[in-house]
Amino acid sequence: MAVKTAERVSREVSDNFVFQRSRLAYVEAAKRVGGRVLEIGTGTGYGIDIIAPHATSFVTLDKHRSEELGQLPANVEFRECRVPPLPFEDESFDCVVSFQVIEHIKHDSVFVGEVRRVLRKGGRFIVSTPNRPMSLTRNPWHVREYDAEELRMLLSSFDDVECMGVGGNERVWSYYEKNRESVRRIMRFDVLRMQWWLPRWLLQLPYDIMNRLNRRRLHKQNRELTEQIGMEDYDLRSVDKGCFDLFYVATK
Repeated sequence: MAVKTAERVSREVSDNFVFQRSRLAYVEAAKRVGGRVLEIGTGTGYGIDIIAPHATSFVTLDKHRSEELGQLPANVEFRECRVPPLPFEDESFDCVVSFQVIEHIKHDSVFVGEVRRVLRKGGRFIVSTPNRPMSLTRNPWHVREYDAEELRMLLSSFDDVECMGVGGNERVWSYYEKNRESVRRIMRFDVLRMQWWLPRWLLQLPYDIMNRLNRRRLHKQNRELTEQIGMEDYDLRSVDKGCFDLFYVATK
């Protein structure tokens, strides 16, 4: 079986723990968007059908077009480009959504400034990103990760920032703890703590392979638990250190 990148959330069953959590971000965003909507970070496109019915027009962009991106709804346009900057005029959108992307952006303050620029007055920027205190190891695909206060400060140019997080129930925590133990067993071989000082580019491929193989092993050993996790096992709550993701709504 080919090893798919674990950095883009997929429908592979071993990704279910992350996939269901990621779907929740789109479902919660769909309650808060309207008008002309921009998504930064299409990924495999699994959120398009959730957002599109709530938008008069929906532009979704990514640096690569995924092979899984099929026929798009009539009100949806895909654009292939890298950000920042954003290739749009000032005040072009009513809402901007971006999930699990900002941690990959080198110039994050420029990115946020561009989002604010293309938003109309009163527009919303809905963003999610991993909550750093919950990370089990260094992810070399991420330029940085944020805690709750760091992300709030990054968004401080907006008039209002609602700070929330994605939490989970006992089933989710059971999987997380099994994953934590599995990662601990793998990382005991890193006696020189190379994950923390080697350059990111050198670690990306081995990390990606080990991450994918680890998820598949967890699925094989805990098939029922992995497959039973659903979106309803996650919830949106006031942000704290135990949230898996940060979910913020910034209003211009």
